[in-house]
Amino acid sequence: MAGGDKWQGQADDRRRSRSLLRKILRRTFFVLLLPLAILIAAFLNFADTVASLQPPGHPKADAIVVLTGGFQRIDQAVDLLKGGAGKRLLISGVHPATTGSQIRRNTQSSADLFKCCVDIGHEAIDTIGNATEAAQWIHDRGYASVLVVTNNYHMPRSLLELRRARPETEFIPYPVVNSDLKTTNWLRNPMVLKSILLEFGKYTVASIRDFAGARPTSGLRTDASRATPAEE
Repeated sequence: MAGGDKWQGQADDRRRSRSLLRKILRRTFFVLLLPLAILIAAFLNFADTVASLQPPGHPKADAIVVLTGGFQRIDQAVDLLKGGAGKRLLISGVHPATTGSQIRRNTQSSADLFKCCVDIGHEAIDTIGNATEAAQWIHDRGYASVLVVTNNYHMPRSLLELRRARPETEFIPYPVVNSDLKTTNWLRNPMVLKSILLEFGKYTVASIRDFAGARPTSGLRTDASRATPAEE
């Protein structure tokens, strides 16, 4: 009997151990599932926001800022300037080796337009730098409202950085729509999905940094950033 009782006690201990382990695993699963669900919901909300972005029908502001990343953006910004959507244009984040005359030729614009109304910013090396460069340009010229031209994926993070750098300015988004996410199944397009995931990750990091009040680097090639007049 003593041996049977001992065996029964060991079996009960094993059952209690397995039960405890299952409880721990279930709780761990739910603890991990909650942040994952929140992250997925945040991503889908971000994607829906990006998909819903459309250029305003009659854009108008004091000035225009375009964040480099392709001539499609610059072409759109120059067309807005030509159409009177803003009085002056800053092309931010231009490579130091690229001149205003090269951009002018690529956009098939007149020398007079670039001489009077276009500034080239060579200092920004990332989106934070774009915001720093644009904020200084806006401050120097006293603009109250600015059209922001960049692609739709990039717009949420661009606005976040610009509003952090210059909260008193009204920034009006003018997205360049590279992919129509409303009418295409972007979840099945690996390239589009990768672009949105990458941008969502960067936006999330920027949001956390902004919420925490962390001070980012200037994002500039030099500490003193000044936009230079377009070269001819």
